[in-house]
Amino acid sequence: MTLAERTADLLREFGLEPDFLGGAGEPMPGRSPIDGSELPTVGSHTEAEVAETLAAASAAFEEWRLTPAPVRGRLVKRLGELIGEHKQALADLVTIEVGKIGSEALGEVQEMIDICDLAVGLSRQLFGRTMPSERSGHRLQEVWHPLGVVGVISAFNFPVAVWSWNAAVALVCGDTVVWKPSELAPLTALATSSLLARAVADVGAPPAVGGLLLGGRDVGEVMVDSPQVALISATGSTRMGREVGPRVASRFGRVLLELGGNNAVVLTPSADLDLAVNSMVFAAAGTAGQRCTSLRRLIVHRSVADAAVDRLARAYASLPIGDPLDPATLVGPLITDRAFEAMAAALDEARSDGGEVVAGGERVDVGAGGCYVRPALVRMASQTAVVLRETFAPILYVVAYDDFDEALALHNAASQGLSAGIFTRDQAEAELFLATADTGITNVNVATSGAEIGGAFGGEKETGGGRESGSDAWRAYMRRSTNTINYSGGVQLAQGVSFGS
Repeated sequence: MTLAERTADLLREFGLEPDFLGGAGEPMPGRSPIDGSELPTVGSHTEAEVAETLAAASAAFEEWRLTPAPVRGRLVKRLGELIGEHKQALADLVTIEVGKIGSEALGEVQEMIDICDLAVGLSRQLFGRTMPSERSGHRLQEVWHPLGVVGVISAFNFPVAVWSWNAAVALVCGDTVVWKPSELAPLTALATSSLLARAVADVGAPPAVGGLLLGGRDVGEVMVDSPQVALISATGSTRMGREVGPRVASRFGRVLLELGGNNAVVLTPSADLDLAVNSMVFAAAGTAGQRCTSLRRLIVHRSVADAAVDRLARAYASLPIGDPLDPATLVGPLITDRAFEAMAAALDEARSDGGEVVAGGERVDVGAGGCYVRPALVRMASQTAVVLRETFAPILYVVAYDDFDEALALHNAASQGLSAGIFTRDQAEAELFLATADTGITNVNVATSGAEIGGAFGGEKETGGGRESGSDAWRAYMRRSTNTINYSGGVQLAQGVSFGS
């Protein structure tokens, strides 16, 4: 069976006919990064279809916002059940469309199920608070209300999980959701949207609580600029965030930005090298270095630098690279040849800065099409411009440090602030790192990848400042109202103000 035939069968499992996918606009032909083979063509949505979807979501919000939150939770519970029933098929689509190895694709779909579980519980815990009033016979309270239409813009590297982080929480908060997925992953978006539509029908929710917009930049721009969209949650590059943020702010909309990350690990003399190396190899090479949380910088004490580099080089040489549908594979393809061109250019710049490519960096022939590379390990004398610039490919730069204050300064020199890790047995070092690393996710004896949905996900500085998933990230999808309730029977002004009789 060819990859195209397998894809067609998977789509039919979701009730989708491969010859009639998407909208009535320009065709969006796709190719699998696995071997370059053609995937079913998807039609983009026309300007009229985009306008209709946004208007329908806005109208559905008026009903959905008044639906009790625990009832809204039933929709998300049903969605999670359906995702679980089709977990393998959805994971296979993720692998075919973006090249993730099987275990990572299954892990991504499991994140969808997990966030649905979290959101169902949240539907009964959208807590406000009560505060004492300075006036007798008065009560102050804060309550949270649904915000409106939430527009989700997702990237290719997590084609379904990021949508679910936003959608599951937004739906129980009483919002409606419109999704603009990456042009590189429309099939997984269509499959996921079909499951949401089934869940909507099963529980009797308004059909337009979830919408899908397929197309290129122009479609995303319509959503970004639309006053019907209360919140834009956008995942992508820092460059993209610089464009989206001001445009939404100009109409006084809200943004939730989850952008780039130039993530680092500090490896101290006391670290357990076995633990550190095993954790760092996945963080640097997993998803072929195409995660926002991928490990890109290793800041290692000079006394253990040679040993760490030697172990990493040996681990890199043994990584199975190839077809991500093969269970033995650990590193699949880059998404496009352009990604390898960026990687090669970065390695050339590192060499010109005096860096040494210790391992990897070359293309690997796996007997098929697609762009396969061996993850690169590069030893640098200092953090040059190329080290401090995120390259979305599997490159790990190694920089030595002599004292801990220097390590902290090297770490915080990056313009992004997403994820960080330190490997140490020294509690003082661990606590100081947790207190001073300027990242949204900061780990001890854990590398930079592998966040759980129970914690808020996101970062600082050029990472955008947004938070998704767990903890109190739900507040981004709601509006706060402070209420004063007067049961005294008289008029009392705050701060003792007297105004007439």
